[in-house]
Amino acid sequence: MKKAILIFALFMGVIGAVNAQETNGDVYQGLIRKITFDRMIPPYGLEVTYDKTVHIIFPTSIKYVDLGSPNLIAGKADGAENVIRVKATVKDFRAETNLSVITDNGSFYTFNVKYADEPLILNVEMKDFIHDGSSVNRPNNAMEIYLQDLGSESPKLVRLIMESIHKNDKREVKHIGSKRFGIQYLLKGIYTYNGLLYFHTEIKNQSNVPFDIDYITFKIVDKKVAKRTAIQEQIILPLRAYNYITNVAGKKKERTIFTMDKFTIPNDKQLVVELNEKSGGRHQSFVVENSDIVRAEVINELKVQ
Repeated sequence: MKKAILIFALFMGVIGAVNAQETNGDVYQGLIRKITFDRMIPPYGLEVTYDKTVHIIFPTSIKYVDLGSPNLIAGKADGAENVIRVKATVKDFRAETNLSVITDNGSFYTFNVKYADEPLILNVEMKDFIHDGSSVNRPNNAMEIYLQDLGSESPKLVRLIMESIHKNDKREVKHIGSKRFGIQYLLKGIYTYNGLLYFHTEIKNQSNVPFDIDYITFKIVDKKVAKRTAIQEQIILPLRAYNYITNVAGKKKERTIFTMDKFTIPNDKQLVVELNEKSGGRHQSFVVENSDIVRAEVINELKVQ
């Protein structure tokens, strides 16, 4: 009888110890590893108020914003994709809350937010906190987020590939381009990796008059279109652009890398790339065939620098 009582007491003691551990978060149902501090993304401190608006400027466009409390209101600034405005919806809220932001280069930012009658900082610039792609300059507030428009590819790797193509500056394609009115528009290379295509283009301004870019379009059109027949066009929208410029000075040249979803072109169609001058007539265009697409250079990720 004493042995049974002793076993029961030991059993109840174990249960009590487990319950005590459960209350402080050390034990969960199932096999669990506790999250350590080296896995934490330290938040930035942010003060908001009711009568003033706090603006946060990010290096790239904002894809996602989450507010931890209805005491906050936030949204993109009108006409700006990389600026959010934040303010309090009630005066003197006491409980601290949080704000999280994901940008289109796959970076994650988090802020702990509290109320202040007079915030110390009303305008915040986050550019200096973003990493440049190297492991030695990677702040602990930015993590790689996989975005839907890039499929299974990391935004970090996409940017590194575009930077590498721009840095190497090779002319793999030598037969595609246009030249009129002192402006030359070239396709220097087509590359592919993991379901994405990379187009390396160059604008040479051989005149003395600056060339202002209005817009660039990529569209698949019929090779032969009968008169009085509506032209069927399929617009291809780039997912990313590296070194996208809007002006080429006289006697200068500029290069841009465009990233797109993988596509091919039917035999009776072609890809037309159009470069249009703003308030001018020195427009350029060139044609890309399906045979050019399927011969795209495969990128070796081990050689991306």
